[in-house]
Amino acid sequence: MKKILLATLCFVGFTACSAKKEAETVDTFRKVDQVDFSNVHIHDNFWSPRLEKHIMVTLPVCIDQIENQTGRIRNFENAAKRSGEHSGIFFDDSDVYKAVEGMAYSLINHPDTALEKKADEWIDKFAAAQMPDGYINTYYTLTGLDKRWTNMDKHEMYCAGHMIEAAVAYYEATGKRKMLDVAQRMADYMMTVFGPEKRHWVPGHEEIEMALVKLYKVTGEKKYVDFAYWLLEERGHGYGSDGNVPNGWNQKYYQDAIPVRDQEKISGHAVRSMYLFCGMADVAALKQDSGYMAALNRLWDNVVLQNMYITGGIGSSSHNEGFTVDYDLPNKEAYCETCASVGMVLWNARMNELTGDAKYVDVLERSMYNGALAGINLKGDRFFYVNPLESDGDHHRQAWYGCACCPSQISRFLPSIGNYIYGTSKNAVYVNLYIGNDAKFKMGEKEIEFNMETNYPWNGAVKLTVDSDFKEDIRMRIPDWCKDYTLAVNGKSVTPTIDKGYAVLTNKWKKGDVIELNMDMPIEVKAADSRVKQDAGKRAIQRGPLVYCMEETDNKDHYDELTLSSETKYVSEFDDTLLGGVVKVRANDKDKVINFIPYYAWDNREAGKMKVWIDYTE
Repeated sequence: MKKILLATLCFVGFTACSAKKEAETVDTFRKVDQVDFSNVHIHDNFWSPRLEKHIMVTLPVCIDQIENQTGRIRNFENAAKRSGEHSGIFFDDSDVYKAVEGMAYSLINHPDTALEKKADEWIDKFAAAQMPDGYINTYYTLTGLDKRWTNMDKHEMYCAGHMIEAAVAYYEATGKRKMLDVAQRMADYMMTVFGPEKRHWVPGHEEIEMALVKLYKVTGEKKYVDFAYWLLEERGHGYGSDGNVPNGWNQKYYQDAIPVRDQEKISGHAVRSMYLFCGMADVAALKQDSGYMAALNRLWDNVVLQNMYITGGIGSSSHNEGFTVDYDLPNKEAYCETCASVGMVLWNARMNELTGDAKYVDVLERSMYNGALAGINLKGDRFFYVNPLESDGDHHRQAWYGCACCPSQISRFLPSIGNYIYGTSKNAVYVNLYIGNDAKFKMGEKEIEFNMETNYPWNGAVKLTVDSDFKEDIRMRIPDWCKDYTLAVNGKSVTPTIDKGYAVLTNKWKKGDVIELNMDMPIEVKAADSRVKQDAGKRAIQRGPLVYCMEETDNKDHYDELTLSSETKYVSEFDDTLLGGVVKVRANDKDKVINFIPYYAWDNREAGKMKVWIDYTE
């Protein structure tokens, strides 16, 4: 059956066209509620090995780096004594908090007494480092409390935001309040300094805004949403350039040039932009602010249609870790920070919740499988900060970074991917991602149970077994890459209505009902938007949600001379001996052969050149 397309989009880089009652009742602007990953147990050949490595390798690496290889934990110990030096960068506290968040997410589905004990040890150090007034930041505690809140770009609220997110996660995982109490005291303290009729403040690095919304949802205290809203509204009024930053304030870099509700184009630092948009989406839902929603729609079009790489990565320039002008997407010099790709997942998940439109999950999936997943190697112990689309063989993952935001980001992102599989509304269950799992969750007062079996992303066959009785619709996302598919319910072919990218299945569902979705997954040759000059005369290879690249190690003969043409024939084959098991693509053109692997898997073997965009001739 031919997929019905509701809209045609041109993505840059290729052409294809347990909250309290108060918190539960205020949020009526949202169309879809995300099913929390604590209700989803993943078991498939693609993600399960990665989640196992996260537990066995990635988290221990982060813990070792924080405790033994760097001074990050020592900073908290010194701050508790109010003496000693601060080592590292002024925002290093945030890496520790993100690692705790990763621990918490791991504990939710994989209880581990030793890991929980380690987290408790760290949390004791956080509590000891907190000042009597509630302030906590090891940099200023050890270098001079008189200097706190004198520089908007010293990440005080950024660190506080990551602490709040980790505290909420750990409370939800364990029921322990100690870190949540520390975080709430810090939030309350900040609100004594900043807000209406108090000091103005524009955080140099956004994060606190979405963290405050999480704090509201777990405490039910609306003042935290109001504070988040106030911080967002501070932007674009000149408050960020009032002398608080010694070297000046680049308004575009900090997303401070115009009020957030008037913004139309993404600017400046990519990760800061993503966190800003996430905060705006969270506040828009709770405040029912249509002005914020209109701005987010404009910004999404600008990001996705004019500034996004085929990998779902964003941020083309190393100069500002962000954006220059529309359609400027160099490949070898591409920045594409791992944190920015994770930010794209976070933002697009929120946009899907606000609208119920599958186009946002299409982008989420692209960023997750390509831009974000490339940020960690197959062993789980080395990380990319920068993710170029071409390399001369001198760009490699590292065990850690002085600025270690990306390793700690990955440590909290991977165990939470179950967040993005399902959603619910009053009258439908949304199936967004195809990952093998067992799920049991509430939709209103009803309990929904599913079992999903699939070998995605290697093929497009999905079997969804219903393990409970209910009558609401099931909406199956038909990905934007999918041009042909079939759907069957209990073995009988069906032709569903397509709404906002979802196949809508209406039925009185009974335990044992089976939905089978089979999506064709051909190899696609993608051309860049003609306005992307760096990709003129080139093509890229995609299969399903995965973008492919050619590595020199697979194409040692005449690597620099290999090209594609309109006569090239393509074949795909699963190779369980290659890179942990991947579908590889081979391009044959007369006497030439080019071997491709998934982009996320590059730089896992011997050093060598790599590129996504290949010279092409008609």
